[in-house]
Amino acid sequence: MDFLSKFVEFCRDFMDIRVYADRQSTVIRADRGSYIDKKQIKGWVVRIMLELIRTNIHMNRWKRDAAVQITLDDDFIVPDTMDDVAQVVMEAGDIQIESVKNAGEKVTVKGKLMFSVLYRREEGGLQTLAGQISFEEPVNVPELTERDALSASWELEDLSTGLINSRKLSVKAIVTLKVRVETLTDAEAAVDVVTDGTGAVPEVKKYQTDVAAIAVRRKDTYRIKEELSLTGSKPGIDHILWSEIKLRGESAKPLDGRVHVEGSLVVFVIYEGEGDNTLTQWLEETVPFAGDVELAESVEDMVPSISIRLIHRALEAKPDYDGEMRQLELDAVLELDMKLYEEKALELVSDLYATDREVTLQAGEAGFDRLLTRNIGKCRVAEKIDIGNGGRVLQICHYDAAVRIDEVQVKDGVVTVNGILDVFLLYMTPDDLEPVKSVTEPVPFEYAAEAEGAGEDSVCQLNAGLEQLTAVMTGSGSVEIKAVLSLDLLVLQPVRETVIESVTEAPLDLEKLQAMPGIVGYIVQPGDTLWEIAKRFRTTSAEVRKMSGLDKEEVQAGDRLILVKEVAEPV
Repeated sequence: MDFLSKFVEFCRDFMDIRVYADRQSTVIRADRGSYIDKKQIKGWVVRIMLELIRTNIHMNRWKRDAAVQITLDDDFIVPDTMDDVAQVVMEAGDIQIESVKNAGEKVTVKGKLMFSVLYRREEGGLQTLAGQISFEEPVNVPELTERDALSASWELEDLSTGLINSRKLSVKAIVTLKVRVETLTDAEAAVDVVTDGTGAVPEVKKYQTDVAAIAVRRKDTYRIKEELSLTGSKPGIDHILWSEIKLRGESAKPLDGRVHVEGSLVVFVIYEGEGDNTLTQWLEETVPFAGDVELAESVEDMVPSISIRLIHRALEAKPDYDGEMRQLELDAVLELDMKLYEEKALELVSDLYATDREVTLQAGEAGFDRLLTRNIGKCRVAEKIDIGNGGRVLQICHYDAAVRIDEVQVKDGVVTVNGILDVFLLYMTPDDLEPVKSVTEPVPFEYAAEAEGAGEDSVCQLNAGLEQLTAVMTGSGSVEIKAVLSLDLLVLQPVRETVIESVTEAPLDLEKLQAMPGIVGYIVQPGDTLWEIAKRFRTTSAEVRKMSGLDKEEVQAGDRLILVKEVAEPV
């Protein structure tokens, strides 16, 4: 028996049947005049029974980045209490951001360049001159609003000190100020529907989407205090000429109720010895640290984006138990800018209907962030550089490096990072006029990380640091540099999803209902879904499966269905 014959047989249980179709038709229609009572429908009153259950997603959405490059230039007079300058040995600088203010469509960044210059005196020996250059710079940021969250970072592109004369120095610096603008928003979407328990149970269609919601956004500090002791071969400290404290291999990860911080501080000191031993001395120590910052909202499986910055450093000579100046008291403060994301798999309502009323949905769009990847990568750098300029190098006294990111490109699922490793070397020469010299050499690097689905509109959060560094002499003026960089990369993808914002209910449309067939034999077409078929013919997916004898959740093109219109009386 073919489908049409089966359909006619099925319809015999209904009175006043009229069958309209031929054997080639998609829809075989049967109407029964007594199927709907018009008077009964006119008396129906619809009571509000449907209510949306909504969820709120707290988002920390990237808005834009802006940058400006500034040049700081000033002359400094050597104080009368200090000796004349014969040679600048090395310089170091650090930017301190004092304030970041929202000023309409501009961000005003106020801060200062703190610099130190180590120089050789004309009569021999070393001294240090320190100073600062203040700045207040506007950065254009279109579409900036009062609610936007601002963060500022900087890169010291170049710092140079020129000797104008023995009592006057020229300090020049090129600084790039970077402003990141993020906006804290709440995205609301319907995740389910509840009823008062009467009337027909609504049919609800959902879809799943993954979002990265911001769970914690906070800044905090972590303090490191240590005491360092000189080795027995080193004389006591008369006074410190130069000191550097640098971060190395820093990392942070969330745990339950806290954030664990670890890494090391590399301490380099140049000093003059006590008593008769007034020769210039230097020492270098690596101070490991590990500890926790309390954070009640933190959960171990959250996805972190945490930048760590050294905002305070101090080193002071102290006497030991015997009263000799053989101790160094280290005091350092780290600032942690913490963003912790929570991945959520949401089931959002995309459609719904009821068989006993007309349901109208109001849809809108909501913006979400989806986590594409979190990659903690290692980039190895190896380079040989010539520092002797044809002359001899007796010994490397100290070496250091700074990571500078030039460009981050996202294309076809690959994130490419290009940057410079600025390598600093302090070394001794056989030249009596310039026994100590320094040089900074740029070493380029490139790193690529896969991020499936990433494109030009993806948002990258990158924290770069120096994990390992060695400098080994391979000749009289050649040095082999080897370094390992840590690149903590988080890639988010902004997405727009259609969400249900509200629902309204009304009585059934009598004319529309009367025009619909009571019983339908339907042949499934390509692209059809069981949900759409059931909604179109005012029935339910479960009823279609029952009447058609289906034992599967979905239909395929060519399947034969029997559809019976359902009209439940509203309460």
